[in-house]
Amino acid sequence: MKKYVILIVIISSILIALAFFFFAPAKFEFKKGKTIELNYGEKYKEPGFKVTKFGKDYTEKVKIENKINFKKIGEYEIIYKVKINGITFKDKRIVKVIDKEKPIITLNGEKNITICPQTEYKEEGYKAVDDYDKDITSKVKTTKQDNKIIYYVKDSSGNKSQIIRTITKEDKTAPNITLSGNKAITLYLGSTWKESGYKAIDNCDNDITSNVVISGSVNTNKIGSYKITYTVKDKSGNQTIVERIVKIINKPISTNSSSTKKGVIYLTFDDGPNEGTTNIILDILKEEGVKATFFVTNKGPDYLIKREYNEGHTVALHTASHNYATVYKSVNDYYNDLFKVQDRVKRITGQTSKIIRFPGGSSNTISKRYSKGIMTTLTKDVVNKGYKYYDWNIDSDDAGSTTTSTGVYNNVIKYLSKNRSNMILMHDIKPHTRDALKNIIRYGKNNGYTFEKITMSTPMITHGVNN
Repeated sequence: MKKYVILIVIISSILIALAFFFFAPAKFEFKKGKTIELNYGEKYKEPGFKVTKFGKDYTEKVKIENKINFKKIGEYEIIYKVKINGITFKDKRIVKVIDKEKPIITLNGEKNITICPQTEYKEEGYKAVDDYDKDITSKVKTTKQDNKIIYYVKDSSGNKSQIIRTITKEDKTAPNITLSGNKAITLYLGSTWKESGYKAIDNCDNDITSNVVISGSVNTNKIGSYKITYTVKDKSGNQTIVERIVKIINKPISTNSSSTKKGVIYLTFDDGPNEGTTNIILDILKEEGVKATFFVTNKGPDYLIKREYNEGHTVALHTASHNYATVYKSVNDYYNDLFKVQDRVKRITGQTSKIIRFPGGSSNTISKRYSKGIMTTLTKDVVNKGYKYYDWNIDSDDAGSTTTSTGVYNNVIKYLSKNRSNMILMHDIKPHTRDALKNIIRYGKNNGYTFEKITMSTPMITHGVNN
């Protein structure tokens, strides 16, 4: 009996040992722990693990079940399974997908805004976007604190954001005074001065024309330069001062003056010089012993202008660009263009010419497109500055519809008169003018006319101003 008991004990021990060997749990070791936090949108990367049983490594036999949705916040399980001796062992790791990103608030308009002292800020709008909750603009709360507006928002994960807009009430912008008419006006002696008008607009106070204070006066019976000053202040004390200059000058000699020479022909050429026409015209003038006047531009070669000067002709000023939109944009733009061609002539000849012809003549109307009243101002102002301008009383029409030398010749001789000076408009860039010139000169000589060039002592022959 005793032997049986011992046998049973031995067998039981063996069975227990076998059961322990087969059913004892495998050991799972997880790198970075059994719980891992994963940022929303971040893909899971296995940090590693190890599975052993009784010192033997079974890691390579492990199968992993991963059902993580990294696009959705929550807790997910990763199951690790391994089969050892026909028995399956498993463990798990918890992965928490979380959102730690703060929402972003963007403001319409500027963060730091300056408005007029008498006005209230009108909200320009804002937007709040969260990486997980998307558009959460409706959750934004605003509070006012002194001169600040605080915009606050919290996403579903408790992440908070705020942004501040600063509102400053002040006016540092001076009003704007706009003068009707030109800022520089030229009147003839004895004429009447009348204020053209003005307007004052402020960025905060709007129309403050009634606040403008005018100082200064004009004596139209005395030659000189007079300053009219317009001053205005807004409610914040910002001040603007604008000046208008009124020049009183003598009236120039008119076309019908008795001082003009009768029976004289002034041959005048515009728009040159030009190779192939101007040089031939100079040859003809030299051959016939006649002096002429060339109203030059900034086009063509320098040597032809030098030749005009050296052979005793008058080199006068027409325009640098001959672009009406440039020349007649403003009084200042006219002078900028004039000075360029004047500088060219001085560089070539060494002389400062002050004899001019306006592009299109003083009677042109095309200048109205670019600056209303500019010719009225310029015709007076150039004389006041010491220039003399010349129009014409005979037009060869060589720059118009006439395209033959016979046509140019007939247009000139048909209007010649012994009872006045004859100021002839031609263009030395036109071949038909070049070809008509010799016959025009010989007609003049054969019929008792004389030829002269324009000088500073030549009475001005001018048109009526239409702008």
